[in-house]
Amino acid sequence: MPEDAEAIAAFGYELGLLKRVRRTGWWHAGVRDPESVAEHTMRTAQLAALIAAEEGADPARAAFLALWHDTQETRTGDLPHTAAAYLTKPDPRQITADQTNDLPERSRETVRAAVDEYEARQTLEAQCAKDADKLEMLLQAVEYRDTGIRRVEGWIDSARKDLKTETSRRIADAAVALSPLSWRER
Repeated sequence: MPEDAEAIAAFGYELGLLKRVRRTGWWHAGVRDPESVAEHTMRTAQLAALIAAEEGADPARAAFLALWHDTQETRTGDLPHTAAAYLTKPDPRQITADQTNDLPERSRETVRAAVDEYEARQTLEAQCAKDADKLEMLLQAVEYRDTGIRRVEGWIDSARKDLKTETSRRIADAAVALSPLSWRER
């Protein structure tokens, strides 16, 4: 159906905003050109797959959940932690429902189910995806620190305290001890 294709194309354009929406909290640390939400999402999905593999969960499902975890930011932007005192946190499920309202049923239900599973954190795959979100932030903080941004310890500490899986905690311990260029020596 042409209208189904148009709805998916329109949603594709909306998702493209994630390439331009910046992770705003990093501005508070002094990062002039912080990563985009899309850049954050890519590494989050990759990490989710690896964490899930090590935890005995489904890597593809964990990566899929991570892929959709911040898509709502096309509508809200990336709200920094400091906004929490002034705003009610938008419900990701409601935003996703609005975003996907015009999609064909199978597509709509696929995206909504992924966001719901991620937000509920009841499955091991969702827990791996959430841990990946935190670990990606930790890795980014260490990378920024390595380039001279000094005020990132709060991001590192916050990420570490919220990790649920043993695999993620081990990765976090290793990440803070390694240079971001350690991969070059392997």
